[in-house]
Amino acid sequence: MVDSRKVVVLGGGVVGVTSAYFLSRQGYEVTLIEKNEDAGLETSFANGGIVTPSMSDPWASPEIPRFILKWMGKEDSPFLLRPAALPGLVSWGIKFLRQCNHTAWARNTAVIYRLCSYSKEMLNQLVADTGIEYDGSRLGTLHLFRDQLSIEVTKRVAETLGAMGLRYDLLDEAACIELEPSLRSQKGLIAGGIHYPHDEAGDARLFSQRLAQYCSTNGVTVRYGESIKRIETLNGAVSAVVTDAEAIAADTCVVAMGNESNSVLRPLGIRLPIYPVKGYSMTFPVAQWNGAPVIPMADTGRHIGITRLGDRIRVAGTAEFAGNDRSLNPKRIGNLRRFFLDVFPDYPDPSAGEGWTGFRPMTPDGIPYLGETPVQGLYLNTGHGHLGWTMSCGSGQVLANLISGATGDLDLTGMTLASR
Repeated sequence: MVDSRKVVVLGGGVVGVTSAYFLSRQGYEVTLIEKNEDAGLETSFANGGIVTPSMSDPWASPEIPRFILKWMGKEDSPFLLRPAALPGLVSWGIKFLRQCNHTAWARNTAVIYRLCSYSKEMLNQLVADTGIEYDGSRLGTLHLFRDQLSIEVTKRVAETLGAMGLRYDLLDEAACIELEPSLRSQKGLIAGGIHYPHDEAGDARLFSQRLAQYCSTNGVTVRYGESIKRIETLNGAVSAVVTDAEAIAADTCVVAMGNESNSVLRPLGIRLPIYPVKGYSMTFPVAQWNGAPVIPMADTGRHIGITRLGDRIRVAGTAEFAGNDRSLNPKRIGNLRRFFLDVFPDYPDPSAGEGWTGFRPMTPDGIPYLGETPVQGLYLNTGHGHLGWTMSCGSGQVLANLISGATGDLDLTGMTLASR
């Protein structure tokens, strides 16, 4: 704990903005720095949109190594490993494979669920306190499976999370279609499903931007368009944050920069195993389409989600290990479009839709890094992977409690640098 009333938060994605909000709520004088011209323009921009404790199982599972080999080089696969990415992936990949066993999977799932369920509570409290709107819904999520392997994996996850307190309902095909009538075209193709009624959804970009606006009008200094160059220290403690505009005196700093966190941490001797795993999405306008889905859905076999966000439909998924290649691969986008039109053949404008790609800041075990570092006054809130939207509010509250010394109500074992 550092006794200072001034805190600088680095990064204006959903994790950084929620950190700034909760710190401000505890009376801190907060400065939020973001290189882009608005909040939520990187990983938060067009993600899947689901706030989903039901997806607390990490990617590193007992089944995934054989799936990766099976999908190697296939453009239509959920996981795509490009050979060009291998040189930079070796260390991270070895750590990832070490987590692909039942013992590690169960341990990591418990840690992730602990944060996700807490975070959803904090999100609900934040929305009640601020009144911000972000095309949110509280209809739960419907996880669909189409084959026996998907059934086995999905049920194992549901039973594991159910034992931790997450409610779920097993459904047959008829019940899935009754719950979401837009699935009528899939009759005969669905083996069953699981409805998680307490999941939520919403536009992470809208949430980030509107919360940043709320913060700005309630005492937080928000500095857009400034790139963070380095964190300066003196006698083992934070002394300043240097941007391309000026040096900002600070003795407390939160790094919430996602994939770019290591750029400021490495010079301080801190290196986190965070890899930029590329994800894709397409956003389709609802317009006059009367058959649009309402409940967010996840096709577990294809690893693709469909989320209603107000007057838009977000289709998101796939994981591509391609290093720092930011190009929008038309084949991967085409896969999402074909999936969407296959599930919803009555969509009136097959040529519509806007594609996007972004990097998820993935750790090998799927758990973010939260809390203190060996540098006094330097805190981590990064590496949330594909669950940044889900984990953001809980992570922000946790950081505020740690910095203030308040009694926290979340066990951080397995999330901190010291406990990994």
